[in-house]
Amino acid sequence: MSEDIICRRLTGRTAVVTGAGSGIGLASARRLASEGANVVCADVDEVRGKAAAEETGGIFVHTDVTDPEQVEALFRTAYETYGSVDVAFNNAGISPPDDDSILETGLEAWKRVQEVNLTSVYLCCKAAIPYMREQGRGSVINTASFVARMGAATSQISYTASKGGVLALSRELGVQFAREGIRVNALCPGPVNTPLLRELFAKDPERAARRLVHIPLGRFAEAEEIAAAVAFLASDDSSFVNATDFLVDGGISGAYVTPL
Repeated sequence: MSEDIICRRLTGRTAVVTGAGSGIGLASARRLASEGANVVCADVDEVRGKAAAEETGGIFVHTDVTDPEQVEALFRTAYETYGSVDVAFNNAGISPPDDDSILETGLEAWKRVQEVNLTSVYLCCKAAIPYMREQGRGSVINTASFVARMGAATSQISYTASKGGVLALSRELGVQFAREGIRVNALCPGPVNTPLLRELFAKDPERAARRLVHIPLGRFAEAEEIAAAVAFLASDDSSFVNATDFLVDGGISGAYVTPL
């Protein structure tokens, strides 16, 4: 999207983005910065995280999102640097190859995915919401997935379960804190054309084709399209959107038979 048609809906606000070094996180950091936000880029990857912060004019905080102390330090740094925590985009997550069918997935693989994808969201919400309560406003956006709403025979069992947990957690918090000016929503993207997905499907074109056939639009999303949804949920344009699953899935969840 060209700079001349991007609204600056977030001028002066502070947005914390986890997993900001690549994929949806990086695209969202760029978009939030373009709309005027002070962006705090959190990532476990020093090189990518610093590059994202430099590009967006924000700051980088090295963060293992499964570590409570590091997560608390992340939001404290955001507040101490910019004076507020207005947006928390809790986006960091993993989808490792050893997370597969329940018949194949080991307990350690299960636990690791739950820690990174679900426990991290719990920790980030726990750290961010007190700042938002103090200032009487805030938008929390937690990355879930369309698989939180649908079943798949090509299972990644821990990933799917973790995203269902993110959806339920977001709904609960959105209801609990609504009258304090805090909105909490679960962003549910469909498959996104990220380096991780491209690598996975380059190795297995048949696996990609099996997924593409279910998308009415006939393609995967671009990270920038998801970032546009993040910016909407972060802004006052979504002031009455709360405690919901915000689907950006190209129509997958609404489809029975897709176009030829």
